[in-house]
Amino acid sequence: MRLRQALAAERSAWLQRVHAQLFHHGVPVGGELAAPARRGWLHACELSPAAAAVMQTALATVDFLDGQLAALDHELWSFARAHPATRALARLYGVGDLTAVAIYAAVGDARRFSSARKVVRLAGLDITVHESDRKRQPGRISRQGPPMLRWAAYEAGLAAGRTSSPDHADYLALRERLEHKTACLTISRRVLRRAYHALVAVGDATLEPLPS
Repeated sequence: MRLRQALAAERSAWLQRVHAQLFHHGVPVGGELAAPARRGWLHACELSPAAAAVMQTALATVDFLDGQLAALDHELWSFARAHPATRALARLYGVGDLTAVAIYAAVGDARRFSSARKVVRLAGLDITVHESDRKRQPGRISRQGPPMLRWAAYEAGLAAGRTSSPDHADYLALRERLEHKTACLTISRRVLRRAYHALVAVGDATLEPLPS
């Protein structure tokens, strides 16, 4: 999962280089630049030779990274659908194959934690508190934990925006009081607590290797 995140970040960085070249040449940009339907449009843009070289190199690199990501995704999907721990996680609303693998990779045997709250803390989604001699007020999330686990939890929390989500009513109430991102973070913590209990319930099978 860490390799996948690194490749995805590299892919985004190359596409940002294309955005920058188009911007500096006054070309309006919108949509997914790597989409096959946009390639003809990109190659027709009037760019300097240097900018065109950057764009061609960037698109070739993106194509290569897409191939690497596709192979990794196939392997991760196969793992997610075969292992008892990831199958249990994928039954939680909002948790898909990739997010299930990410949560399992970061948490492992959840029985090593004494409570679900500690898994939330592991993800860095716990709220810090600022104190002084006059006041005590909540701060922001600590972000002291694996970014991969935070990403997976937040992706699952975003699903609360769907009307079919069991958390949809709570999400709407939170969004009304706070705002979209904070509401999703609150649901993300709830998803991690559920993930903790799901992994604990799997028991010893959590540590089983996949059959060869």
